[in-house]
Amino acid sequence: MQEKILILDFGSQYTQLIGRKIRELNVYCEIHPFHHFPEPDETVKGVILSGSPYSVRDREAPQPDLSGIKGRLPILGICYGAQYMAHFFGGEVARSGSREYGRAKLNFIDKTNPLFQSVTPGTQVWMSHGDTIIRMPEHYQMVASTEDVNFAAYKIDNEETYGIQFHPEVFHTTEGQQVLRNFVTNICGCNPSWTPASFIETTVTELKMILGNDKVILGLSGGVDSTVAAVLLHQAAGHQLTCIFVDNGLLRKDEFATVLHSYHDMGLNVIGVDAKQQFWSDLRGVSDPEQKRKIIGKNFIEVFNAEAKKIKDVKWLAQGTIYPDVIESVSVHGPSATIKSHHNVGGLPEKMHLKVVEPLRLLFKDEVRRVGQALGIKPELIGRHPFPGPGLGVRILSDVTPEKVTMLQEADEIFIRGLKNWGLYDQVWQAGVILLPVYSVGVMGDERTYENAVALRAVASTDGMTADWVHLPYDFLAKMSNEIINQVPGINRVVYDISSKPPATIEWE
Repeated sequence: MQEKILILDFGSQYTQLIGRKIRELNVYCEIHPFHHFPEPDETVKGVILSGSPYSVRDREAPQPDLSGIKGRLPILGICYGAQYMAHFFGGEVARSGSREYGRAKLNFIDKTNPLFQSVTPGTQVWMSHGDTIIRMPEHYQMVASTEDVNFAAYKIDNEETYGIQFHPEVFHTTEGQQVLRNFVTNICGCNPSWTPASFIETTVTELKMILGNDKVILGLSGGVDSTVAAVLLHQAAGHQLTCIFVDNGLLRKDEFATVLHSYHDMGLNVIGVDAKQQFWSDLRGVSDPEQKRKIIGKNFIEVFNAEAKKIKDVKWLAQGTIYPDVIESVSVHGPSATIKSHHNVGGLPEKMHLKVVEPLRLLFKDEVRRVGQALGIKPELIGRHPFPGPGLGVRILSDVTPEKVTMLQEADEIFIRGLKNWGLYDQVWQAGVILLPVYSVGVMGDERTYENAVALRAVASTDGMTADWVHLPYDFLAKMSNEIINQVPGINRVVYDISSKPPATIEWE
């Protein structure tokens, strides 16, 4: 059985990052809410307690029941996790004299401690807390400190229990990955065997057992998640898998034909459905973004359902759900507040009376790409930028018409092709063009124009939860603006979006 590290989530913004960093060490881990985690079995080799937006002194502070694991399994408390184990076991945590936030140096390290093996004295760490440990419980030994934080790290005598008040998972802690490696491999004894190849082998075997000779259907989007899910399922189910790729009229230029051709080349059984007229008709005159999303989602379900009914005796609906979706659905605070609804196949399993199979539900986005590479999927499919489910429908900031779709497709194709030609595409997490509900005065030749404005958007991110705008070269932006204005009728102004997430979202709608 797959050995694992459990991460107990106290609501920190960094919890998923801890998980990704552990996975990067080729060690499998699972994230669970602090108040609802499974009883550890022989596969659990250690437990990590995350940070939290709460103070341990708050009346509503999270208080996990550690009685079944403390002293029995290795534990690493990070920030709130460390303060919790100090405060509730006889020590004292108080408000810091000044908020301890930002870079600090570990000016003392107990180099005999296994948590700090091969960590350099004076190494930079990242602090992010308003409280600090001012008195340790009995049998707690300080093993690292900074100029301002006496108890930057501690170990409990006769237990493999550790606490650190800095964040090893963030980029600014320069040797944080070494600290995590020391914990999961040296202290917990994990074998770094969680690799794309091992995941593929295990998953395909499990899928064969689960599916048997049952028929499976999968909705393809052309994106990374559904593509990797399709190839995994194809290895397990072969001709029993049918994929359905719907052209909703809101895809990028020539995307339907190009992606459909790629899927056929991969040996997948794919049905292409041209439904763009239905989508365009129902979207005409609708400008509200949530209403557009609901119409697109409803139409997708109708089209998908109608096509799926033509396939007899289907038992399973496959979905490209990935691990962040699973974590969000069982987070500390319940499902996250909806910023905007998303186009997916929600409602289909019940409507069609199908069982659901989700072969990627254990993977983060970057792991999905690595699995795709190991499966031999073409780089142009694996390296594709994320694309919103409602497609260009939420990049047209007004009602959707075929004319606007064509205009936006042409501008978007110039921008994306330009990123590739200039060697910038792989430096960007997501890029696209937004058609603004703005008319702009311009001059072309001796003619006065009054035409559309568009915004270019390009962001860098790891998982889409936060994102920074990309500092694209001025020469590149100038060339893109010139090409779009000259080659796309109806556009006479181009702007560049320099907003980061938060506070702005990646998409405008």
